[in-house]
Amino acid sequence: MPIVAANGVRLRYEIEGPDGAPTIVFSNSLGTDLAMWDAQVAALRSQFRCLRYDTRGHGGSEVIDRPATMEDLAADLGGLLDGLGIGRVHLVGLSIGGMTAQTFALAHPDRLASLSLLATTAHLPPPAMWLDRAAAARAGGMASLVDATMGRWFTAAAPARVAAPMRTLREAFLRVDPRGFAACCGAIAGFDLRQRVSGIRVPTLIVAGAEDTSTPPAMSEYLQGQIAGSRLVVLSPAAHILAVEQADETTARLGSFFAQAESR
Repeated sequence: MPIVAANGVRLRYEIEGPDGAPTIVFSNSLGTDLAMWDAQVAALRSQFRCLRYDTRGHGGSEVIDRPATMEDLAADLGGLLDGLGIGRVHLVGLSIGGMTAQTFALAHPDRLASLSLLATTAHLPPPAMWLDRAAAARAGGMASLVDATMGRWFTAAAPARVAAPMRTLREAFLRVDPRGFAACCGAIAGFDLRQRVSGIRVPTLIVAGAEDTSTPPAMSEYLQGQIAGSRLVVLSPAAHILAVEQADETTARLGSFFAQAESR
């Protein structure tokens, strides 16, 4: 897959869909790669230009073994768009991808046709939890975290319906460089947009998983209350990686939202 230099970081990306179509950008969750969006891209690439990328330190993107902030991750996204000559986009982010998306929306509202925030939040305390998780990855590798992570990502019923995608995500998690994972954990530890998120002024869709213990629906309800005109959808059964566990429903909600935003 191709690589672009963005904000001083080499990012792996994939772009599919017709030239000249509206562009959707997908930003992945912590511990995954761009394959987590397979279902959405497969369904939407006939009508939209679908751009997905690996967050720094994940997948095929460069590992930067130094502290990172969410502003750094948002600047990576801006550099990716600049490097590809892309202007205005529909931006979708899940978990840390949603945190990146919020940060980008505040910095560059003119570049967004819409914003979709999936299984995310404006603040995810306590910071010590994320620093401990970063230390655990560095000390024991990703295998030391994978079972607990998968338990948070999916409901108990998920393997009966999405076993193959779950295996793909598990394998991707195990391939993540612990240094890159740790840097992104640090970005989450320092993230707090509670005093600023009401400044988002673009059309916004918020999607939560009813069974998500990582970013519970109350966090999405907070975002809806802060972002004027936003709409909230709660999917069930769905835990944290709802774009996989409820792939069809997630895609349908996104597609309808994009169409409405384009009609404006």
